Amino acid sequence: MSRHPDATLSDVAHAAGVALSTASRILNGESGHRAASATRDRVLAVARQLNYQPNALARGLRTARTYTLGIAVPQLENPVFPQIIVGAEAAARERGYSLLISHVAESDTDSRTYERLAGVSRVDGLLVATLEDDTRLAAALASASKPFVVLNRKLRGVANHAVFDSFAAAEMATAHLIALGHRRIAHLAGRLQGYNGTRRLAGFRAALRAAGIPRDAELVMQAGYTFEGGEIAMRELLRRTARPTGIVAATMLAAAGAMKVLHAEGVAIPGEISIVAIHDATIADMLHPPLTTVRLPLHELGASATRGLLDLIEGKATSVAIMLPPQGLVLRASTGPVAGGAPAARSPRAPAARAARALRP
Repeated sequence: MSRHPDATLSDVAHAAGVALSTASRILNGESGHRAASATRDRVLAVARQLNYQPNALARGLRTARTYTLGIAVPQLENPVFPQIIVGAEAAARERGYSLLISHVAESDTDSRTYERLAGVSRVDGLLVATLEDDTRLAAALASASKPFVVLNRKLRGVANHAVFDSFAAAEMATAHLIALGHRRIAHLAGRLQGYNGTRRLAGFRAALRAAGIPRDAELVMQAGYTFEGGEIAMRELLRRTARPTGIVAATMLAAAGAMKVLHAEGVAIPGEISIVAIHDATIADMLHPPLTTVRLPLHELGASATRGLLDLIEGKATSVAIMLPPQGLVLRASTGPVAGGAPAARSPRAPAARAARALRP
């Protein structure tokens, strides 16, 4: 079937062999319409093949909806958020919605900003990605006039969220270094007052505990979620009398900052210090050496959160609670056996299943 850039609803109905009203209800996602699964799939497939684009303005006049979703993100330069946005946009488009992207800088997080987000009138629902566990945001969303889902963290008192299993991700990264024989392992943590920061620290410590490695508070440095934070934390670690041989970074940006400092100080990676980071993006291959990472399903988080938000909007769900596990290790050149030693035998208590799955870059 050939693609038609100006396909109409009538074209879709005719090609799918259904009534115009049936095609309209299926493509508009009307929750009260009970079409057979095969009929629905056929109509949607034909619409994709014909490149049918529904008229959001016309639908909005009929349904009092804008057929637009909003997504607010704090760091467009962070390689994590663009992938989440791509997943969200794809899922929105599948259901006939467009996506409005809003950048909310961390310095622009007063209560009025949050109130504007929660009460925004141009969208039918809102996805909110935040780096902070902010009580003002939680309060604003609790009284929101539109459905919403919080991305990438849980906020106290807010039910709707889509998050990664940050505990499992940090546990996997740490177990990888332990399997290479490392025992003096540092953690460049996220914000230790926040959801992801605390969960990743807990996963890091759980892997150490499973391997019988004692906790050392001097080896936990808060780096936050920035390149500069990684630089500062790494400089401080290098001042310590006993350097770590391995580093688990809570984010790629912090890892990149740490690697810059190691290069400047003439510290070989991974010959003297191995480093692994949570999250995976193209930037990991561009670093020297390429960075070993734990890949998280960024695209799927955006897509799953969007589907959940649309279910809220369309009355198909009353709450959204999503947690996605890490996809596995992406082994690159920044990690290797501890200097002067051999890879360690895996402890019978170690999280073998989480640490074993390796992905190709």
